Amino acid sequence: MIVNASEYLRAAAREYGDAVALIEHREERRELSWSAFDAAADAVARGLSARGLVAGHRVALVMSNRIDLAVGYYGILRGGMVAVPINPRSTAREIERMVNDSKARVVLCDEIGVKQVREATAGIEGLIVVVDGTKAGADETSFADFLASASGADPAAPRDPESLAVLLYTSGTSGKPRGAMLPHRAIIANVEQIALLDPPAMTSDDTCLALLPLFHIYGLNCVLGQAVKQGAKVLLVDGFDPAGLLDLIEAEGVTNLPIAPPVIAAWAGREGLRGKLAGVQRIMSGASALDADLAADFESSSGHFVDQGYGLTETSPVIATTLGSLRAADEAPKRGSVGRPLPGIGLRIVESSGEDANPGDPAEIWVRGDNVFTGYWPDGIDGPDDEGWYPTGDIGFLDDDGDLSLVDRLRELVIVSGFNVYPSEVEDVIAEVDGVSQVAVVGVPDEDTGESVLAFVVPGGNADESALTSEIEAYCEERLARFKIPKRIVIVRGLPYSATGKVAKGRLRALARSESLGLDQP
Repeated sequence: MIVNASEYLRAAAREYGDAVALIEHREERRELSWSAFDAAADAVARGLSARGLVAGHRVALVMSNRIDLAVGYYGILRGGMVAVPINPRSTAREIERMVNDSKARVVLCDEIGVKQVREATAGIEGLIVVVDGTKAGADETSFADFLASASGADPAAPRDPESLAVLLYTSGTSGKPRGAMLPHRAIIANVEQIALLDPPAMTSDDTCLALLPLFHIYGLNCVLGQAVKQGAKVLLVDGFDPAGLLDLIEAEGVTNLPIAPPVIAAWAGREGLRGKLAGVQRIMSGASALDADLAADFESSSGHFVDQGYGLTETSPVIATTLGSLRAADEAPKRGSVGRPLPGIGLRIVESSGEDANPGDPAEIWVRGDNVFTGYWPDGIDGPDDEGWYPTGDIGFLDDDGDLSLVDRLRELVIVSGFNVYPSEVEDVIAEVDGVSQVAVVGVPDEDTGESVLAFVVPGGNADESALTSEIEAYCEERLARFKIPKRIVIVRGLPYSATGKVAKGRLRALARSESLGLDQP
């Protein structure tokens, strides 16, 4: 019985040995075999242990998609430590908060995030910084030296499936993003649940694209985790070049494409798409809702159906998928549906009264299963109830076939390219700008990213309104990750409020979707 997710890598190394496991294209093409992948993960585990880390200590991974990120992740798990994946394009302020909150003892970073890491960790005593892809500083260690200097016996990871494996920061229902605590039990459960699908989501014959960032649970466990479980080859890609990626997919013989709606939008209708994707056997979309018309356009121009899935960071992540649904091979997935729950996952549609909704009636989605997290760091609060049910904060309904459709979110989260943006975090930053009296942030539909951030700003009495927008943009660029920066800033005379004194964000979203905002009118 597997109790530590890194045991999948050990099994793959035994079975596939010198076969290629990982591929990356940076300055040059690089491959790593299953045996070498496994040995490198051992070296990471020993290197962490040699620097005083023991089971349960946290290690931040501030890296872009690359072979060494996969090596670092499995090495952390193998040593019994806890991986804390962080977007390498986060600002120093964001990285500092997550490193401090998690009390990470080591940060593994690459050239994409090293500048922000150095700024973020300058005042943190005793923190070890390991740098990959660029020259290490005077008080830092290069990743190559870190691996080469690893010695001694392998650390003993606890044989406990409830031990913490991953701490992933995600926006909750209030406050700033919190760390979702995913034990090995949850990570392993979702890998196994996906593996039970028929037809399978991935096989050992696949070459799978890892474009989805591995600091996100979709890329980390659905792509990398499932590939390691199945022994599938993984092509790691950082950054999206629509034409160049299609050429790479064709050249590397990619057969399995887990992607997000913005990629589908960029490719739909592209000339030559059908030929470039001729070798692809399965395409899966997740991270955010896929528009039915966009799916149809893509299918028409590519010759491929797109299966969809639904999940959360807190569920490791997949809850439901159209994969494995009972349909003919030449039949498209049901439009508007995200499919049925995975094997072993319970799902309820629950009214505010606590009673189950009638079939077809929308209400909050509750889930239960071994893949569900234990709660938020560090105390495990706001996790599943005593019976194991977790309210997702999403609204949906089940149709007569048992397929799930999503309707809306209870939470005020904005989902940009599959990443959570909590409005209050953006509002707090904008409120610091001189001349801002009030601010409200909402999400609006966006053809490229699913949703984008829109900020309504009320200027102070003496503010220069013509310059205020530029000042806000510049301030946000310094303090927020790019996907959190408002795509549009609207200067308004006032904000609508509810009877209880709260900003009526529903009205703002409705106005934002209209052709003319109209808020600056008398």
